[in-house]
Amino acid sequence: MASTDRRLKIIAGADSFGSDLKDTLVAQLRALNINVEDLGTDKYYSVGEEIGRRVSQAAADDPSIETRGLVACGTGVGVAIFANKFPGVYAATCLTPGEAINARSINNCNVLAVSGMNTSPDVASQILDSFLNTPFKSPCPASSSNPWPSDIESFLTGSLPEMSKIGAPKNPKNAENETTPCTLCSLVKNREFTGVEIMPGGSMSIVRETPTSAFVKFKGGSVEPAHHHTFGHDVVVLQGSKTVWNLSKGEKYDLGVGDYLFTPAGDVHRVKYLEDTEFFIKWEGQWDIFLDEDLAAANAAMDKQQKEN
Repeated sequence: MASTDRRLKIIAGADSFGSDLKDTLVAQLRALNINVEDLGTDKYYSVGEEIGRRVSQAAADDPSIETRGLVACGTGVGVAIFANKFPGVYAATCLTPGEAINARSINNCNVLAVSGMNTSPDVASQILDSFLNTPFKSPCPASSSNPWPSDIESFLTGSLPEMSKIGAPKNPKNAENETTPCTLCSLVKNREFTGVEIMPGGSMSIVRETPTSAFVKFKGGSVEPAHHHTFGHDVVVLQGSKTVWNLSKGEKYDLGVGDYLFTPAGDVHRVKYLEDTEFFIKWEGQWDIFLDEDLAAANAAMDKQQKEN
């Protein structure tokens, strides 16, 4: 790419799994004379939330500058979810240049999320190039690289005002006193959940296959016996609370609303739901599950641990 002095600002940040890739892309942006504010490295979801907040506010602060975001984590999913909590933010996880072109053309994506664990620096550089230089409604792989038909182009144009209302207060003058429902939680309300037979008290709504993404619910008091998966997975808690024991690593995690956890492939883990709980989960491949103990053994292990504590 040739260097540019365009009126564009990028706010960048990453967690520890995405920091190296973020640093590479920040260097690329600075070589192009693009104004970059690098927030550095922070906890898994915090950086996505902060960048989403900053991009959302930027249009009001200085409309003469186009402000976009760049976020990176292990998969690129967790940070995108939290960035998207804010009005006017359209974050997309892109693993190929074609996905970045589609995201810009169809969704006017203004926050690019990349995967530090799955994307090489060379491919990430191409993804960033596509993100920077693809206009909204331009030909893209989804349109077979042809201009959009007039009816679809009209639909895309009309979608922007509706998208910008997501998460915004109904009465801006009373925004501080108005409770705005969580956009992520609203997505779950009308989904159909299917019981997970192998895990009593649990139900799941799969929204994407291989890699698999799903919304999951568990009733308070439910227990997931020790088990493992072929692929690692990201979890973001939307409602409730749970405790996860990673038995392979001897570690315990207490998770509440907004907390994020990545469990590597093959790690044996046991879960206790302290109340009715909902969460978003993404596996790095297809969903599967292999039990390492039965429910009775899991309850006995937790009773023993409670007595010891």
